[in-house]
This record gives sequence, C-alpha cells and structure tokens, in this order.
Amino acid sequence: MDTFALAVEIIAALLTLCGVVYGVIALVAARGFERQKKEAINFAPAVSILKPVKGVDARLYTGLESHCRQEYAGEMEIVFGVSSLEDEAVAQVARLKVEFPQINIRLVECPLRLGANGKVSNLAQMLPYARFEHVLVNDADIAVSPKYLERVMGCFTTGDLAGPEKQVLRSAQDDNSKIFPVGLVTAPYVGVAQGGLWSRLEALGISTDFMAGVLTARKLEGGIRFGLGSTLATTKTALASIGGFESLVDQLADDYEMGARMARAGFRVELTHEVVATTVPKYSLRGFCEHQLRWSRSTRDSRRAGYAGLGVTYMLPWAMLTVLASGSALWSISLLSLALLVRVAVALEVGVGVLRDGQVLRDLWLLPLRDCFAMFFWAWSYASDVVVWRGEKFKLKRGSLTRV
Repeated sequence: MDTFALAVEIIAALLTLCGVVYGVIALVAARGFERQKKEAINFAPAVSILKPVKGVDARLYTGLESHCRQEYAGEMEIVFGVSSLEDEAVAQVARLKVEFPQINIRLVECPLRLGANGKVSNLAQMLPYARFEHVLVNDADIAVSPKYLERVMGCFTTGDLAGPEKQVLRSAQDDNSKIFPVGLVTAPYVGVAQGGLWSRLEALGISTDFMAGVLTARKLEGGIRFGLGSTLATTKTALASIGGFESLVDQLADDYEMGARMARAGFRVELTHEVVATTVPKYSLRGFCEHQLRWSRSTRDSRRAGYAGLGVTYMLPWAMLTVLASGSALWSISLLSLALLVRVAVALEVGVGVLRDGQVLRDLWLLPLRDCFAMFFWAWSYASDVVVWRGEKFKLKRGSLTRV
C-alpha cells in the first residue's frame, strides 16, 4: 500500500508540475495575443450574415438585434434559415424586419435534412440566397458589439500571395473572384450564465480553460488552424475550395473542421480580438453532463494527440491528489499553492484581461470544483464514442455522426 501511495504521489506531483508549465505557456500566449491587438483595417466589403435559427430562448432576440445595430461602412444583409415556417423563431425575424426596415433581412425555409448536423444542413440551403462574396456565420444566440462586423471583416486583406498558398487560392477561384489571403476569421467568446451552478461552471470553463487552450494552441502551432462557432467569416470562393457546407453536414464539430480544412487548403485562419457572447442555459445535472461529454468527445475526436495531452493541464486536481497521497506533506502543500497561484493567474489573464468577462471574478472561488469536473469528463470521454445532441444519440467517428 505504501508503494502504491508513493507511486501515486510521484506521478501526481509530476503531472502537477507539467500543468504549471502549461499554465506559464498559457500566460505567455495570452499576453502575446493582447500585444498583437491592432486597430481595425479600413476594409469593409459587402457581407451576407447567415443565421440558422431554431426555437426561441430568453436571449435570442437580444442577440439577433445586436447584429442589426452594426456601425459598418460596407453593405450588409442578414439571411435567416429555419427548417420549418412553423418554427417559433419566425416571429422574431418578422419583428426584426419591422424594427429595422433599413436592414436587408430575409427568411429562407430549409426543408431538407442533408445530414446529421441540422444547422449545417440549413446553411447549405441558405448559401445560394446570399448575395455577397463574403459570408459570416455564427450561432443563433451570439450577441455582438456595434463594432463587430468592422473588426471581423477588417481581418480580411486584399492582395496577392506567394508560394503554394497562391496556387491553392488561384485554383479555387473563378475568373471574377479576388484572391484573399485570409480564408477564415473566427472570434473568442464568453458564456453568459443564465443561473444555477452548472451554468456558472460551464461559463467559467469557457473563459478560463477553453479560451486559454485556444490561445496556447495558437502560440505553440504558430497560428490558429481551426474555427469557433462564435464566428466563422469566410468567402464563397474559399468555402467552395473545401467542398462547401455540404461536405460538413455530418460533422459534429463543423466549426473546428471548417477551420482545419481551410488551413489544410493553404488559407490563413485569423483569430480576431473582438469578443462575442453566447448564452449558457440553466442546466439540470443531466443536461450539464450530456453537454460536457459531447464537447469533450468532439474535441477528443478532432484533436486526438492534443486532447490526450489535455490531461496534464488540470494542475489543481493533480495537486490535490498529491497532497492526499503524500499525507499532507509540507512540500505537497507548497506545490498545491504554486498550482493555485498559476491557475488563478491564467484565469485572470485570459478571462478578465483578454475576454473582459466580469463573471470570472464573481465565480473565481469555483475554479477547483470546475477543474475537478473537467478532469472527470476528460477521462470519461474515452469510455464511449456516443454523444447526445438535441435529445438524439449519435456515434461519433472521425468527426462524422451516425444516428444510434
């Protein structure tokens, strides 16, 4: 028993130290991202905003309305897509048309189910109705600032490229298209908790763990090579070069895969400094577990090697295990203190410094509990490939969903 406890003590201590190193890298990555913040480039192409909607929640209209209040120099339109004209969201779109007559707002019925991912199925049917070369997709509940379009679209630049990227773009474009070095722009986001412990834990995880991982991956990989569903701004030309939305209709992590395919095709993926907000509903414990597992298994399936290494980032649970295994030895308590210091520093630097999320300060005391849950879901994600999505069960394999 003593030998086993010693082995646990040593392994947990080493993993804690690895987590501390990761935390330092995350701090460097976050500060580097902040230092690269620039004024928006004066580039405002005409853009079609595609928003698939389904059902109504408390913050839906607030998010939709924020897209109509853009201070944008270029022309814009908003194309909404619903699977059925009987959907409750249709009335919200009609209300927007009345309140914002100056905005070109259209509603498209998308009756076909082209794959397991209903949202992407709708997007494939909406795209032909978009009038402009630049298109922007984000989730229905995303709320944005008045400068959102200006800052996102400013990440696109015109001009020629060199090397293989130039050949890829030229082969993808038609005679009337321009070459754009950036193929996709995505955005960091915060989760607005709607009340209850589970909602607050998820929102805290987004701001202090998930986005820290995004910035760290950007630092270590020399750029971002995936997309976030909070914002996916691209061009029809770039989208066509990866097979269009039709190629993503069976993907669970369609946002991640879209960015990954853009990067593999030679396009640049940019992470804007504009932060948007998404709604985190008031979960039941079951709903929280299902959502966290779907998120975990989706990430595991998309980034297998990186996800396996994610286990070392949970420095607080490993440090607490070290204290238990060592019998509360002084050195283990010192290690726990170091891990707590670094973890809090990352939470404040990313959550407050980069994302400006005031919820982090309110819920900072929940960090140990949140990290223990995260480590539990990380381990549990390896137990099965089944995910629950909108009440349906799917088997996930290499990004694709098969209904169980």
